[in-house]
Amino acid sequence: MRIARYSGAGALAAVLLLALGASALAEVRFGNNVRVGGHDFSNRTYDRRNRAVIHLYDRTPRNPGCVWRADGRGGRVQVCHLRRKPR
Repeated sequence: MRIARYSGAGALAAVLLLALGASALAEVRFGNNVRVGGHDFSNRTYDRRNRAVIHLYDRTPRNPGCVWRADGRGGRVQVCHLRRKPR
């Protein structure tokens, strides 16, 4: 009976390790009328190859706008420096 308990616990531990060790692959697809900080991000798709980093500022940033850059891992990152639009 002790062997069955230990083997069940070992199997559970193995499943947990596999679940925690596996990376999650996700894709985000923005639909119509999607706004981030008051800026239009409609119909854009981001995944592990094309990512986005959005910085929102209360005042005008030094270099406003968005630019695509290489991330060093074979993908691209869209870096956006945007001013929050007042409500």
